[in-house]
Amino acid sequence: MFDVTIIGGGPSGLMAAIAAAEQGANTLLIDKGDKLGRKLAISGGGRCNVTNRLPTDEVIRHIPGNGRFLYSAFSTFDNYDIIDYFEGLGVALKEEDHGRMFPVSNKASDVVDALLQQLARLGVTIRKNCRVEAIDYGEQIHQIILENRDKIATKTVIIAAGGKAVPHTGSTGDAYPWAKKAGHTITSLYPTEVPITSNETFIQDKVLQGTALRDVALSVYHKDGKKVITHRMDMLFTHFGISGPAVLRCSQFIVKLLMTGEQDVKVSIDLLPDIKTNSLLQQLQKAIQGHPKKSFKNVIKGYAPERVLDFLLTQQQIDPALNCANLSKDKLETFTNSLKQFTFYVHGSLPLKKAFVTGGGVSIKEIVPSTLQSKLMHGLYFCGEVLDIHGYTGGYNITSALVTGRVAGMHAAWESFSQ
Repeated sequence: MFDVTIIGGGPSGLMAAIAAAEQGANTLLIDKGDKLGRKLAISGGGRCNVTNRLPTDEVIRHIPGNGRFLYSAFSTFDNYDIIDYFEGLGVALKEEDHGRMFPVSNKASDVVDALLQQLARLGVTIRKNCRVEAIDYGEQIHQIILENRDKIATKTVIIAAGGKAVPHTGSTGDAYPWAKKAGHTITSLYPTEVPITSNETFIQDKVLQGTALRDVALSVYHKDGKKVITHRMDMLFTHFGISGPAVLRCSQFIVKLLMTGEQDVKVSIDLLPDIKTNSLLQQLQKAIQGHPKKSFKNVIKGYAPERVLDFLLTQQQIDPALNCANLSKDKLETFTNSLKQFTFYVHGSLPLKKAFVTGGGVSIKEIVPSTLQSKLMHGLYFCGEVLDIHGYTGGYNITSALVTGRVAGMHAAWESFSQ
């Protein structure tokens, strides 16, 4: 008989097991894979972006998928506590751009190893290569039924089995039936932090494939023309559409619009976000007046990657060899606008299994925010990506996982002692 059993050995499950054991609970951690912390080990390009040092309100703002739900949990354990916790385990951290925190060693394995060593110190029972078939919820004791038909009796259960993104790490949606059996609602699942596809001719013809854009502002628009979101970061044109940090951040808004039935979504790239349109126009006017015999293409060099400039010149029907003296005012204005609003349509995304993060999951309306306990079933807790909470990449999802894991583990242990 265990006090607390955690299903899932990702970041939230590892932290939940540690938190429960630190309270003195007899704790079991079950994972179907042969390695714990697989998602942690590949996060941040193998360097592990463990959290973010931004103020709490900013961190919550970077978790647009129900991030406000986390305020209660953050009052118990927040991103600053995560930093202190890992440094207390001997993992020195360093801050990089936008508040992202990484191990000084640049090795995700150091983060995983520190957590595994803490599990060992606390005497947590670990069962790997152990697949859960079902959970039988009892009036006092729950039974976890394994694939080999073994049964494990436990006072409390923490479901930390992840969503459906990055399935090779073990996130294959196993937890949703267990949550449904306890009466929980699973909100619609969809990909977030995912590359976007487009049927535009220039994308299909691979005109800009492989072209990277640095520090541009990507905007997403509703069909009524209202701007939904803008993110300023790098991005990339691919053989199927667009990708890169700015696209990943905008992707959930595009996917949600498409889920409402829209056939296409307008996006626009501001290639020069630091300069206003009128100022850019004046700058270009001055440049062409100063070099009337130069070709317009030579004068605009450096304003954007050459392939993008060539594409925009073709789109605006401007001959690249045209001398500046022969460029009409109207053509200059439309070209200037195209640098500030390179607009096209997108039509879909890569599938959920290709996404970095799962949108949707166990409805947070059925979860107690301060404890991560089910409102519908005694002794049942949820943490991590199985919940309908999702953030941007940059340490925000891992922060959510570690915080919810910590709080769920503590409260599951306390509930088990009251039985």
